[in-house]
Amino acid sequence: MYRTPLFMFAFLFAHAPCLVGAEEPAATIEENNVTHSFQKLADTVEPDLAWDAETPAEHAAWRKKMHATIVDLLGKMPQRVPLEVEWAEEEKFEKFTRYKIYVRTEPTYWAPVYYFVPHARKEKVPAIICLHGHSGIDPYIRLNEDEKQKKKTDESALDYAVYMAEHGYVTAAMVVRGWNETCGRRDAGYKSTHLRSCHEMSMNAFLMGMTPQGIRCWDAMRVVDFLQSREEVDPDKIGVGGLSGGGTLTMYLPILDERIKLAMIAGAFSEYRTSIFSIHHCICNCLPGVMRHGEMADVVALFAPRPVLLINGIDDPIFPIDGARTGLGKLKQVYGVLGVPQNVDADFFDGGHAWSNNKTLSFLHQHFGE
Repeated sequence: MYRTPLFMFAFLFAHAPCLVGAEEPAATIEENNVTHSFQKLADTVEPDLAWDAETPAEHAAWRKKMHATIVDLLGKMPQRVPLEVEWAEEEKFEKFTRYKIYVRTEPTYWAPVYYFVPHARKEKVPAIICLHGHSGIDPYIRLNEDEKQKKKTDESALDYAVYMAEHGYVTAAMVVRGWNETCGRRDAGYKSTHLRSCHEMSMNAFLMGMTPQGIRCWDAMRVVDFLQSREEVDPDKIGVGGLSGGGTLTMYLPILDERIKLAMIAGAFSEYRTSIFSIHHCICNCLPGVMRHGEMADVVALFAPRPVLLINGIDDPIFPIDGARTGLGKLKQVYGVLGVPQNVDADFFDGGHAWSNNKTLSFLHQHFGE
C-alpha cells in the first residue's frame, strides 16, 4: 500500500491557508446584505426606453414601444363579460345622492362602487373615478365615521369623491379589489381595522401572469363602461383621481384606457428608484420589471397630451418630493414637445402623504369646462 512520506505532510501543512484557530479572517466583507447589493445592482440598470424625443414624430415612435411594454408588464387581464350592474343602496344628502352599486367586471367578481350624483345639474356632466389608498374606502367617502377617522379624513383631504360631487361632478368611488368587503386572506401583521388582502392579491396575481395593478385597473375600466351608459354623464369627459395606492392605479389606468381624458395623481408620483425600490411599500405597488424600461415620468408620459395634475406633499416620507420635481421637469419637456405645456401641472403643497384640493377644481374647469 502506498503511503505519503512524512515530509509531504509537512510541506502541505506549511503551505495551507491558516483556517484552524484563526482569530480573524484574512479579509472582511462589508455591507453583505440584499439592500446594499440591490442598490449597487440598480446603479448598473440603464432604462432602455427612457423618453428622449425632440419632435412629435419621435414621441409617437417612442410611445408605440413603451406603451406595448407597459401594457405587457401590467399582465394578463380577466375575462370580459357583458356589462351588468346591481343597485344595492341609495342615500340622499344635501347636494347629491349616493348610491351603492355592484359592477360585474369578470365572471367571478363584482366591483363595489359608491356612485355620487349631484342634484344641481341641467345637462350631462363630467365624471371622475376616485380610487382610494391603503386605508380602504370608508375614510374616503366618510362612511362609518368616528372621531379618529373624521380627523384623518379632514387632515388628509381624503374625501375627494364627496368634495367633487359637492361641486357638481359625478363621482364613482370604487372599492379597490382586495379591500373592505372584497378582502380575502387578511394581510399578516396589519393591525388596522380596515380589511385588506394585498399580499394574497399580489402573490396570486403574479403566479397567474397578472398584476394587482392590472386587475384593479381592469375593474376601473369596467366602471368606465358603466359611466358611459349613464344619461347624467358626459361620456367624453371621464377622468380619474387617486391617492397613494389609488394614485398608483391612476398612473396606469389612462395607459390602458384612452377613454380616461385626464388624471390627478396624488401621493404616488416620484421615482421608482428612490421610492418603491428604496423605501418599504406594500407589495401591490410593485410592477415587476418596470425599472428596466423607464421611470415614473416615462410611464406618465404615455398618456400625454392628455392633462395630468401631480399632487405631492413636500414632506411625504414614502414618495420623496425630489423625485417628483425631477419627474415634473421631464413631463414639462414631454408636453412642450407636443405643443401643450398647459396640460401638465403640479400642486407641491406643504404637507405629507395626503390629497390636496388647492388646484383640483381649477384643473377640472380648465380641461372639462365650467
